[in-house]
Amino acid sequence: MATQGQVITCKAAVAWEPNKPLTIEDVQVAPPQANEVRIQILYTALCHTDAYTWSGKDPEGLFPCILGHEAAGIVESVGEGVTDVKPGDHVIPCYQAECGECKFCKSGKTNLCGKVRAATGVGVMMADRQSRFSINGKPIYHFMGTSTFSQYTVVHDVSVAKIQPDAPLDKVCLLGCGVPTGLGAVWNTAKVEPGSIVAIFGLGTVGLAVAEGAKTAGASRIIGIDIDNNKFDTAKSFGVTEFINPKDHDKPIQQVISDLTDGGVDYSFECIGNVSVMRSALECCHKGWGTSVIVGVAASGQEISTRPFQLVTGRVWKGTAFGGFKSRSQVPWLVEKYMKKEIKVDEYITHNLTLAEINNAFDLMHDGKCLRCVLAMHE
Repeated sequence: MATQGQVITCKAAVAWEPNKPLTIEDVQVAPPQANEVRIQILYTALCHTDAYTWSGKDPEGLFPCILGHEAAGIVESVGEGVTDVKPGDHVIPCYQAECGECKFCKSGKTNLCGKVRAATGVGVMMADRQSRFSINGKPIYHFMGTSTFSQYTVVHDVSVAKIQPDAPLDKVCLLGCGVPTGLGAVWNTAKVEPGSIVAIFGLGTVGLAVAEGAKTAGASRIIGIDIDNNKFDTAKSFGVTEFINPKDHDKPIQQVISDLTDGGVDYSFECIGNVSVMRSALECCHKGWGTSVIVGVAASGQEISTRPFQLVTGRVWKGTAFGGFKSRSQVPWLVEKYMKKEIKVDEYITHNLTLAEINNAFDLMHDGKCLRCVLAMHE
């Protein structure tokens, strides 16, 4: 492309400081250096993790920055040494890298990767510990190694999943975070078996993806727990078989669930990020074998607690990141499954807006009227 090797000036939504509206700015995006890829972002969705960092509660949150991590686009140019993608390839940027060479990748035990974490955790690129974004010479930090609220972004090559060119980018952008996180929590982390009883705390996008994953896995009962009764009808279409609103009960929710399930569920999933709900999710599990998976991200400094006896008597407490999926090798497989209509994606998209309307999109998310809002970046 004609822009190769050049600085590109484009539009991006910049978070100058916590809790202040994002502003659309002309941002300079430097060319990719060694082992980096510059991507034209065509569609990006909003996720609660973006809002979490923007709120100032994220200990790794740096300002000013360009948020966004659930997106899809086309490779504009690549830096030296990049062999897995080329200009024109359709890609999904992945905040969870996969290098295949580090201790984590080689362990066969985790989808975490340590290759670029030291840089992405502090908002810069690995090659020179600098940002590729600037406004009139002032550096703007990267976010989660992705920064997709920009029309162009630069990411590490180990954070790019190449996908089939016929997949609709305005839909499969969701496979960069929320949907795989929910599906994978069930399939990879918990490994839910047919006939299992499952409880899901929080029926947002991730909770609904957990429900879909549990239904696919053959769960016999899928209990959705949320304080918003309006979510039940939607949840049913994703596989939830019964709904409990904790506000309707005087007893602790774990006791309510235990009474309804002859001693507790086989698997529970906390998809909110609330440490007291995490305790309820563990304690509603069946003695002897119940497993609870923490999916939601709690605020910085928060701690979980329960009585050790809960674990001594056989319950298991575990967590998951990106649903245990290895990004570069498995996101293309998820896209394939979507194209074969084996997993839902379109059904999570409740709103479509443009980059200029990004603050409205966050308002919709906070009002609970929105699952996923997809922004068209060039309209």
